[in-house]
Amino acid sequence: MSDNESGASGFGWFLAGLGVGALVGVLYAPKSGKETREDLVSGALDAKERAAVLAQRGAEVAGQYADQGKQAVNEYVEQGKQVAGDYVDKGREYYDKGRSQWTEYVEKGKHLVNEQQEKVSAAVDAGKDAYVNTTTVS
Repeated sequence: MSDNESGASGFGWFLAGLGVGALVGVLYAPKSGKETREDLVSGALDAKERAAVLAQRGAEVAGQYADQGKQAVNEYVEQGKQVAGDYVDKGREYYDKGRSQWTEYVEKGKHLVNEQQEKVSAAVDAGKDAYVNTTTVS
């Protein structure tokens, strides 16, 4: 950014120097009015050409800065996508881990229910057998 400010300042000094030089040249020139006017026109055309060259250089530098800015933005966007992707992957990992644990606990619960159901059924059957044995014996 300081290069750009220096270029603008330099261009301003160039124009100021051109104006002062033209004024001094007109005042102290030993030439006729026609020759002086021709010199002024020539100087103005030269200044116009130099200004065009400086403007072109400025446009090129601005284009370079714009390209650098675009590149930096693209890099930050890619980094952001990578970080977001990492978080999505971690989220999926935690989801899958939680789901597998939940499935494991459900299976353990089913197994415990089946065991208790078998014990209750065995107790009921034992109770029926005991009842039948006590009622038929008496």
